[in-house]
Amino acid sequence: MVGQLSSGTRHRVLALAALDYGSLFLSGIYYCLRVFWCIATRISELELKQRTNINFLVKLGKSGNEIREMLVQVYGDNATKKTAVYNWVKGFYEGRESVTDEERSGRPVRSRIEESIAKIRQIVLENRRLTVRIIAEQENVDRETVRNILT
Repeated sequence: MVGQLSSGTRHRVLALAALDYGSLFLSGIYYCLRVFWCIATRISELELKQRTNINFLVKLGKSGNEIREMLVQVYGDNATKKTAVYNWVKGFYEGRESVTDEERSGRPVRSRIEESIAKIRQIVLENRRLTVRIIAEQENVDRETVRNILT
């Protein structure tokens, strides 16, 4: 097909091909940077791949249902859940480019859990006669949570 084009058009096609190759190279670098970022932010590589694929398919004009079916076809049981796919599709249709989660305010849940565990263990060390109910009320946590921490 390129041989059938005029020389000016042929040069433009080749220039566009070079641009595509250059942008492909840059997108490869960008992908690597995103992989490192996701490792740092604890997003799994599988989630990153699927979100990147969702972004790509949105740019191709695919619907949320089509994208979800394609993900299930490729990733099977490990495919992103339907509602998550629709949320990402909506975001990408609205112009979002980042495949990483938005920064959230507040402390991580894990640190609060570790603090609760430490407090409950300290309470028990100070007074071993307290009941699970009393400890749960004192720390404002569920009794079953206290039982799980103590066993």
